Amino acid sequence: MPLVTLKEILAPAKEHNYAVAAFDTMDFTLTEGIIQAAEQTGKPVILMLPGFIFDRPDAQSMLDFNLNRIAKSPVPICYHLDHGKADECVKAIHAGCSSVMYDGSSLPMEENIAVTKEIVKVAHTCGVSVEAEIGHVAAPEGSVEGSVADACKFTRPEDAAYFVEQTGIDALAIAFGTVHGVYKGTPHLDLERLAQIKRLVDVPLVMHGGSGLPEQDFRSAVKYGINKINFFTGMSLATIAAMRRLIEETDGRVRYIKLYDAALQTVIQCAKEQMEIFGTQSIYS
Repeated sequence: MPLVTLKEILAPAKEHNYAVAAFDTMDFTLTEGIIQAAEQTGKPVILMLPGFIFDRPDAQSMLDFNLNRIAKSPVPICYHLDHGKADECVKAIHAGCSSVMYDGSSLPMEENIAVTKEIVKVAHTCGVSVEAEIGHVAAPEGSVEGSVADACKFTRPEDAAYFVEQTGIDALAIAFGTVHGVYKGTPHLDLERLAQIKRLVDVPLVMHGGSGLPEQDFRSAVKYGINKINFFTGMSLATIAAMRRLIEETDGRVRYIKLYDAALQTVIQCAKEQMEIFGTQSIYS
């Protein structure tokens, strides 16, 4: 199965009203576990790179492994840059990503539009999809400290329509009650806001900050129009917990390969569970 773009992988999700899971990878175990989950279920998946990956000393080996592993898989995989700066988007395109997310959500609207348009021009010339964001999802991306959603920073429906029209993006990330990392307190998703945005834009909508939501909130978000869900903190914490249990059970006398196996199986199981909750449809069905 060839590498697919974000636009291609989300088109059937938008048509049939389901969401495709998007998981961050930062090492070989995460990549393998995420792709194995997709292969075992026959479901498409979005494998995401964080922008800082390009600064790591093992970056090239990691990037080479990802592309080779994707090429060997029979399922559709979108290779996506998550929360990238402008220069990181260019690096991701050169690294073989089929999709990039430019995050200018902290910028004034017109500046965000201007930079996003330039990213779209470059990416589309290379056959690469672009996701962008307006509004503010609470807590820094990658945070595990927890936060509370600020309704004053949720995406305004009229801004979403204007932004999509002006930029030509392929998917839009919006803020409607989720947070990066884990929640402090009880999540309250503004589903009416999501429904209004869905009515005004014609591109797939993306939900960031999925970890910590109850299952029903995920299902409601998909019902009201979300087609891509980013999920990582929950997977990371579950994997660490599995490794910690094994260390405690053996009083630290455990072979490294056993820790690797525990981590891999946790990633696979977590990814499969989220795909099921998101309603992701199998390519074999």
